[in-house]
Amino acid sequence: MQQNERPARPPLVLIANEQEWSARSLESILGPNGYAVLRAYTGRQALELARGAQPDAVLLDIRMPDIEGLEVCQLLRDDPRFNVATPIVITASGPTARAQRLAAYRAGAWEFFGQPLDGEVLLIKLATFMRAKRVIDRVQDDILVDQTTGLYNLRGLARRAREMGAEASRRHDALSCVAFSAETDVVVGSDRGTEDSMVSIVEQLGALMRRTGRASDAIGRLGQSEFAIIAPGTEASGAIKLVERLRASVESTSTQVGERAMRIRAGYSAVPDFADSSVDAVEVLLRATTALRYLRTEQNGRDIRSFDELPQPASGLASSSLQL
Repeated sequence: MQQNERPARPPLVLIANEQEWSARSLESILGPNGYAVLRAYTGRQALELARGAQPDAVLLDIRMPDIEGLEVCQLLRDDPRFNVATPIVITASGPTARAQRLAAYRAGAWEFFGQPLDGEVLLIKLATFMRAKRVIDRVQDDILVDQTTGLYNLRGLARRAREMGAEASRRHDALSCVAFSAETDVVVGSDRGTEDSMVSIVEQLGALMRRTGRASDAIGRLGQSEFAIIAPGTEASGAIKLVERLRASVESTSTQVGERAMRIRAGYSAVPDFADSSVDAVEVLLRATTALRYLRTEQNGRDIRSFDELPQPASGLASSSLQL
C-alpha cells in the first residue's frame, strides 16, 4: 500500500488456512506491507472471526478441514452480519482449473489464486480492493433508510440491533424481535398489477408503522413484504402482544390494496436477560426472520411462530445460510 493511501488503522486481513506453512507465507507478504493479520484454522473459526472481527479482507483456502472454503465464502455472502463490501479471496495449494475459478466467483469471491502465488500481484489487487471497500463503506454508512417506507433498511436495522443489544446487556434487560409479513387474500378480482399492489402494501405498512410504532423500538424493512421490530424491554409475552397490536392496527385502519385485504403473519424471538444471552442482537433478528419464513411454509393456518418452537433443522438456518 502506498503511504498516501494508508488508512487511519492497518487494514485487517483474516487468513483462513489449516496449513501452517501456507498461512505463514501469506502473513510474511502482508505484514511488511502494512496489513494486520488474524488467523483461522477451520471453516467454523473463519465464520466466527469474520462475523465478529469484521476484517477488511478474507484470504480463504479452498480446502478447509471441516467446511469447504467455497461453502464458507457462500455462507459469509449470505450473512447480513458480514459486510457485503468485504473482499473474499480464495486460495488453493496447487494449480487451479477453470471450473474451480468459476465456482469461487459464483460463491462470491472477488479473486482466486492458485500456486505458484505471485505476492506482488496479491498486494496490488488487495490495495485495489481496499480502495473500493472504503468507498463502498462510506456510501453505505450514509444509507440506513429504506426509500419506499422511510423505515430502517436491513443495514440500518442491523446497526440499531447491535446498539440496542449493547444497551440491553448493560441493563440486564429483555430484548425481543418480531419479524412479520404482509400478505393479501384476493376478495374479488383486481385491475391492479401485482407489482403495483405490492408497492402499495409496502407504502401503507410503512406509514402505519411510523404512525403507531413505539419510540423505543427500531422498525425496519427486511425484504419485499417483510418487516421487523426490535423491541427493548420486551419478553416473549410482550412480543405476542406486539403482534396482536399490529394486527389490530391493520384491521382498525381497514388497510387494503385495491380489493385485497392484508393478512399479518409473524415470527418472533425473545431473550429475557440479554446480559446472559449467548447470541448477539443480530442473531435475535435472524431467528425471528427464520421463524417467520418457516411459518410461511406451514399449511396449518397459524399466524404467529416462536423461534424456540422450530424443529432443529429449521432453527439451524438462523446461524448458517439465511438470507434476509
